Amino acid sequence: MASLNGSRILVIGGTSGFGLEIARQALQYGAQVAVIGRSTEHAAAAKSTLGSFSSADSVTADSLDATDATQLKRFIEAHDPFDHVVSMMGGAMGGGFLDNSEDAVRTAVDGKYLVALRIARTVLPHIADGGSLTLTAGSGGRPYNASGAVLGNQAIETLTQGLAIEVAPRVRVNAVAPWWTPTGLWRDLTPDQLAAQTAQMTNVNPLKRLGTVGEVADAYLFLMRNGFMNAETIHVDGGVSAL
Repeated sequence: MASLNGSRILVIGGTSGFGLEIARQALQYGAQVAVIGRSTEHAAAAKSTLGSFSSADSVTADSLDATDATQLKRFIEAHDPFDHVVSMMGGAMGGGFLDNSEDAVRTAVDGKYLVALRIARTVLPHIADGGSLTLTAGSGGRPYNASGAVLGNQAIETLTQGLAIEVAPRVRVNAVAPWWTPTGLWRDLTPDQLAAQTAQMTNVNPLKRLGTVGEVADAYLFLMRNGFMNAETIHVDGGVSAL
């Protein structure tokens, strides 16, 4: 495994949830970490949290809309090349094809695939030789209960394969597909709804438990450190994708 000590790592969507934990683990490996979030409040909170795990000059936190190619390009061009870039961008969706409008399905697909493509096109020229880009897909949904999200996740896996061949051998491209985990993505659920969802998802998982934020984040660190991983999507889902 390659060392991350001294590596420059950018986590897009790194001010909360999986992204924040990826940043924390990277700091423990001795990396220099930059995180991007949408709000100044989240960026400031992330800076404070991560600063407790490392020296202040090892962490930067900025607020911008990373789905806006102009904003992201301006940010990237203002920094030295990053060794590794992680994108946590992408939402969730429930319901089948008949339960949702065409616009809802399209929005879900675009929010995953097109956003991932836009980010990749923007950041890949600014990743150092021998570095990596890791995208985020998803795992566990089925076409009848997560129609647009499933299409978007499948598209990201295809995008990952295509990009990995196009930019090889200079940069590696992979993706992680987490299963349902209670993070800030589900902040709109009431406590009762969150508890019910947690119980349901625990019951249907072959391991009869949920994955932890740390377990999911560890997959991203593995893809950064293993220099022979390329064009792969790792499903961190307890085996749900095999059902």
